[in-house]
Amino acid sequence: MKALRHFRNRKVLAGTLVVAALLAVALWPSSIAVDAAPVTRGPLDVTVDEEGETRVRDRFVVSAPVSGRVQRIELEPGDRVTRGDVVATILPAAATPLDARARAEAEAAVAASRATLGTARAERERASAAARLATSELERHRALAAENLVSRQALEAREADARAAEEALRAAEFAAASATHQLEMAQARLIPASATGGGRPVAVRAPLDGVVFKRVRESESVVGAGEPLLEMGDPAKLEIVSDLLSPDAVQVGPGAQVRVEHWGGDHPLHARVRRVEPSGFMKISALGVEEQRVNVVMDFDDPLEAWSALGDNYRVEVRIVVWEGQSELQVPTSSLLRRGDDWAVFVVEGSRARLRTVVIGRRNGQAAQVLSGLREGERVVLHPSDTITDGSRVAPRAS
Repeated sequence: MKALRHFRNRKVLAGTLVVAALLAVALWPSSIAVDAAPVTRGPLDVTVDEEGETRVRDRFVVSAPVSGRVQRIELEPGDRVTRGDVVATILPAAATPLDARARAEAEAAVAASRATLGTARAERERASAAARLATSELERHRALAAENLVSRQALEAREADARAAEEALRAAEFAAASATHQLEMAQARLIPASATGGGRPVAVRAPLDGVVFKRVRESESVVGAGEPLLEMGDPAKLEIVSDLLSPDAVQVGPGAQVRVEHWGGDHPLHARVRRVEPSGFMKISALGVEEQRVNVVMDFDDPLEAWSALGDNYRVEVRIVVWEGQSELQVPTSSLLRRGDDWAVFVVEGSRARLRTVVIGRRNGQAAQVLSGLREGERVVLHPSDTITDGSRVAPRAS
């Protein structure tokens, strides 16, 4: 009887121990599965990202110098022309004698065109002198750079100045050619009827070497003097323009590096900011919000062969670098969370998540610069949920 009682007690004790073990297992805090990433050191940059479009820098409109019937224009968009080529032919209308008022207006137009041509030629000479000076400065800096007497940044600045001076000279030459064409148009209005040879055709010539962008007049029709016939320009003089929000434009300066992405090629292109326009404008966003925008103009750094597939008014996406560091301690921005006015992260220490306050510097959409609070190689929790608190058990998922 005593042995039976002893056996029953042992069974009760064993059952109690099993129940206690099951309760302990059920109530034991489980680890929270988390994604973790290491604190790393490497290059970091901050960019202003926006859509942009390409445009030809110097675009010219070829217009009719006299009133008359323009013959069918055979040129099509994309056709190349050389300066002086005949792009259209006009059979002048029967001229009527000019009255005193019309002749005075025509003579005034000739005088104004001559003045404009003189201004354009003077600007061409000024641009030519500036280009020679910029080239001389570039050669001097190259010689100094070869002896390590100037920084690489100073040499790049001189190279940018030389490129800008060359582009300004080309623009001035185009302006002078256009002013010459305008003077010829103004003088043509003063030609008397007898001087036209009784309706001899008037040849309209291309003012530059380039490509036809748009054919305003295609079929034979009657046009008035000054009506546009063709638009043309040089596609090799392509630039990018992007309208930035004014707070972003303030951070951008001439010379800033630009990465051109999603333009259709299999690799990004490189460009550089040439000008931030001094005047902004108001634009309505897709959500109906009024925004103050500023145009930023950029030039390609890559050779023409790299972006020759691009044309006028093509869409691109630009990333303008406003700050960059080469060896910065950084964490993914998805690991950051706010604690009052401070930034904090959960650091994985063993099997626990420890809340730690950090000081953050520059950041972009992917990473943030760490000024203090973390060491390289430590692991931080990504996308911390509300269930994680200081000291929580965590189990990093296998990456």
